[in-house]
Amino acid sequence: MLARSKLTIVLPISIATVILFLAIAMTPVSAQILLGINALVGYDNQTNNFESQDRFDQDRAVFERIFRVEDGLGPVYNATSCVDCHQNPVSGAGSQVTVVRAGLLTNGAFADLPGGSVIHDRAINAEAQEHLLGGNVRTLRTSLSTLGSGFVEAIGDDTFLDIQRRQPVSMRGTIVRVPILEADNALGIGRFGWKSQHATLDSFSADALLNEMGITNVFFPTENTSFGNSVAKFDRVPDPEDDGTVVRALARFMRSTKTPPRDEDLAATPQGAAGSALFDRIGCPICHVRDMQTVPPGTLLNGFIVTPALGDRVIHPYGDFMLHDIGTGDGVVQTGDPATANKMRTAPLWGLRTRSRLMHDGASLTYLEAILRHRGEATEITQRFLALSEFDQWCLLIYLGCL
Repeated sequence: MLARSKLTIVLPISIATVILFLAIAMTPVSAQILLGINALVGYDNQTNNFESQDRFDQDRAVFERIFRVEDGLGPVYNATSCVDCHQNPVSGAGSQVTVVRAGLLTNGAFADLPGGSVIHDRAINAEAQEHLLGGNVRTLRTSLSTLGSGFVEAIGDDTFLDIQRRQPVSMRGTIVRVPILEADNALGIGRFGWKSQHATLDSFSADALLNEMGITNVFFPTENTSFGNSVAKFDRVPDPEDDGTVVRALARFMRSTKTPPRDEDLAATPQGAAGSALFDRIGCPICHVRDMQTVPPGTLLNGFIVTPALGDRVIHPYGDFMLHDIGTGDGVVQTGDPATANKMRTAPLWGLRTRSRLMHDGASLTYLEAILRHRGEATEITQRFLALSEFDQWCLLIYLGCL
């Protein structure tokens, strides 16, 4: 990306671009959005008022806790703490850290490898170390940001369904309904993870505890294997290793985080303003939806009662939390539906400026590279971007740099 000093240079903008920007800026916001209050933003390790600052700090300490073998770490695992992978620029955000997923595709049918699709990078004993043996489906996945997740959890089904209905048929997202572990496996609309494989933060936390740190818990009481082989002889702590205390603390912490803030100074420059208008003009918000509103306080949603701190809040995630095939799918099936193999959740663009490696695999190193990888359902949008003048393309990239 261009150096900051170059980003803020003021250059002439065509009259047409200015008119386009003004027209979009003056477009009325829907009445539903106007009823809500903007969610709190900030990279400051401060609570969004879902819980007190003292309780938030206690739960953040759990998120940052380094698990040891004596605590139940492993036997196979990827990290010793949540913050290992979710820290840039504050606890709960994303990072460049990747995990390995793999599987076997036979006659068009995907199957997990022995022990599942996660190939763990670490083990507490050399004999338990996993290695990828076979499999013709292989991918890396970057660590997603969890900031603002409490607001995402509080998005109602009608909002997702309405967004889906308004998308062109050729770009219509796939909504997946997944079991909610803490609600007796009742189904809810998935929204967390690269495959939208979880609907709630309790389920998400329990999955991460087991698959990333090897900490068994009330929802996942059985240890992972080492590529299908038992690790019982290395497991020193009785299972489950967490009685739900850690799972709930992690979920509370994520519910209490603020949403990623924009660089408002950059967004207010003529280039940033023009780029914002161009972002809309070529159709990026079809999938990278700018605004969503959470359900009212007191609503029971997926077994969780939405609190005043999270209810009736407007967020700006720049995503739709649905699955799309844009030609970069990793081939892994997690939701049980074979049709999702080459679909990935739309990457929310809030916090984009904190990421140096882009797309699900981290293989794109610039905004331009990431845009040009958009094919499949996004082909028309990519073509519209390429049809822009070089200056307008630059303005749009400037705008992405403020998110």
